[in-house]
Amino acid sequence: MTMQEYIDKAEKVLMHTYSRYQIVLDKGEGVYLYDTNGKKYLDFAAGIAVFALGYGNKEYNDALKNQIDKLLHTSNYYYNVPTIEAATKLSKASGMDRVFFTNSGTEAIEGAIKLSRKYFYKKNRHAESEIISMNHSFHGRSMGALSITGNAKYREPFEPLIGGAVFAEFNNLDSVKEKINENTCAIIVEPIQGEGGLYPANPEFLKGLRKLCDEKDIVLIFDEIQCGMGRTGTMFAYQGYGVKPDIVTTAKALGCGVPVGAFAAVEKVASAFEPGDHGTTYGGNPFATAAVSKVFDLFQSDNILDHVNEISGYLEEKLDGLVNKYDFIVERRGKGLMQGLEFNKPVKDTIIAAMDKGLIIINAGANILRFVPPLIITKENIDEMIIILESCF
Repeated sequence: MTMQEYIDKAEKVLMHTYSRYQIVLDKGEGVYLYDTNGKKYLDFAAGIAVFALGYGNKEYNDALKNQIDKLLHTSNYYYNVPTIEAATKLSKASGMDRVFFTNSGTEAIEGAIKLSRKYFYKKNRHAESEIISMNHSFHGRSMGALSITGNAKYREPFEPLIGGAVFAEFNNLDSVKEKINENTCAIIVEPIQGEGGLYPANPEFLKGLRKLCDEKDIVLIFDEIQCGMGRTGTMFAYQGYGVKPDIVTTAKALGCGVPVGAFAAVEKVASAFEPGDHGTTYGGNPFATAAVSKVFDLFQSDNILDHVNEISGYLEEKLDGLVNKYDFIVERRGKGLMQGLEFNKPVKDTIIAAMDKGLIIINAGANILRFVPPLIITKENIDEMIIILESCF
């Protein structure tokens, strides 16, 4: 079949929930992707910050192949070795005490909502709780995750949602204080807003949230689904701020391509869950957690965090050069290998032009180019990206 025939077939059988770009991707190697016609693309999207280790990593692939031959699924009625090992590594990397594996980031958010509400219920013996989220935040598309997503265009078509969600201003501690009352069970925040425009939290804001939550016994949740797993130069972004949450959610690069997420919590909060409070059929199955376990091993053996800290400065320098050179670029924002360029006009045409020239980039809002490449990119890859991007301008 030709690429267009594949696309035509997809349009007939898939639900129209995505505005897909008109290419059919077939395989990947390193930091490059190839379509069904064999055309090569430099990938600066990494499957939306998922493929941290790039494509075709032999050790990663071998670990999955070995697990396929051993055991794919058991259910959570039983223990299995990969899940125990993965949970141990995630607990150590995050500083959390207990882990629950899910199938996705959205499910991790759902679990974090339930855990914070159960903690409130055990403490107060009533369920009239509220969660404070931030305007312009994005936490997922299920009914619970939508309810705490701070963008009305995502929520309104699906209301009524679960209720009990209120919204404050990101990086405005006074705005959060104004929303707190006796029913506040949790505050959730992305240390770096991704879909909301690549806005990093101010250190004072996160430290202020931690102090507020300590004073009032409110659960502090950090959504690190996109900004976690090494993308900012520490395993989790909050470690770069020196602020520890009570619950952290993670996914995307946690499995580097295998669908898996998790939420992890400190013992004080995690102990609120009792058998039967939460569950999943597939979450934490041996195949997915074998991927998680190998990802943590490779982060350590390949010195991924050191590389991110070394290379991210070069990316920032090159992007700042574009800001200084072109008056239609407003500013650069971000941290580590999670960067954005804000334009004074829509960027869709630039994305399409870049794709035509062999570069995959994505947006974060109509006017923002988002750069979330594999964490293994080199200076040569960044130079190649800049050349293609400028040719599109």
